[in-house]
Amino acid sequence: MQELRKDPILNRWSAIMKDSKPPEYYQEDRPAELEHKHESKTCQLCPGRESETPNEIFSFRDGNTWLTRVIPGLDPLFRIEGELGRKAVGMYDRMNGVGANEIIIESPFHDKPADESGIVQMTRVVKTYRNRMSELEKDPRLRYSLIYKDRRRNCGGFGSHPQSQIIAVPVIPRGVKDELDGAKAYYYYKERCIYCDIIAEESRGGKRVILDSADFISFVPYSPRFPFEFWIMPKRHNCTFQEIDDDEISGLSLVLMTSIAKLRKTLGDPDFTYVFHSAPNRLPRRDYWHTIRDDFHWHIEVVPRPPVKSSFEWDTEFHILTTSPEDAAKYLKEG
Repeated sequence: MQELRKDPILNRWSAIMKDSKPPEYYQEDRPAELEHKHESKTCQLCPGRESETPNEIFSFRDGNTWLTRVIPGLDPLFRIEGELGRKAVGMYDRMNGVGANEIIIESPFHDKPADESGIVQMTRVVKTYRNRMSELEKDPRLRYSLIYKDRRRNCGGFGSHPQSQIIAVPVIPRGVKDELDGAKAYYYYKERCIYCDIIAEESRGGKRVILDSADFISFVPYSPRFPFEFWIMPKRHNCTFQEIDDDEISGLSLVLMTSIAKLRKTLGDPDFTYVFHSAPNRLPRRDYWHTIRDDFHWHIEVVPRPPVKSSFEWDTEFHILTTSPEDAAKYLKEG
């Protein structure tokens, strides 16, 4: 099992891998077996090889044929079994790496991602996201669940099969906590949701808007971290993604796949990442979140594979943009 350790200065947690890597792992010419542990001629996530993967957790099916499928991670960062085992090690804090690491297989077709498969398939994928987030929220050991997709075309093996992942952990990551604290502080001062105010401001100006539908807006943020980064937000205020209804799922699926299509066309089919930002699981400490239903607003952040950042940018989180948000939005809107 992995081990979680807490930085006593910044109060952030790190996962220490049980399978500690040797120096060769970090060398540019590291052996192929270290670089692509699961690479094979036939992808393990394709239909017909289900017996080679862990037992299925959830699926959408048409008869005996699966259309989306959820399985535990093949080499998971976190495992659902076990107790947290919180304890002190001298002045330091640690706990067991209890959590969840699930793979959402978005399509039975190896070379056809959901966002290129039409609205019906994209909707199935988003409904799969909702199901898994709702189930993981019920576990009182888990504090935060995150849906993310890392689209990497040339990663080899099952890594190139259309997929997303959900990771649930027993702590709230530092970056998430900073976002929650910022939203809470804005609400305390103005008694309004900062995300709702952002939606109103972006809709009013329109310079950074990519798509504006009845239920969702896609736009480049005023001060992004990376060139061509964009966000998707629901217009109905809600702090948790898993409370989305079926009509909104259809609208989100259309905006998400259309915005990604524009990104592909504009930047020449880049690798990209998207992440769902939702409220923490509130079951363990429900009384702690006094205003989170009012001050936080779930959303999706989409980032094309970023250029290499300088040490100054990584260490200070002071980001340098080579394309303005306004120009990025214009190119994406035209894409």
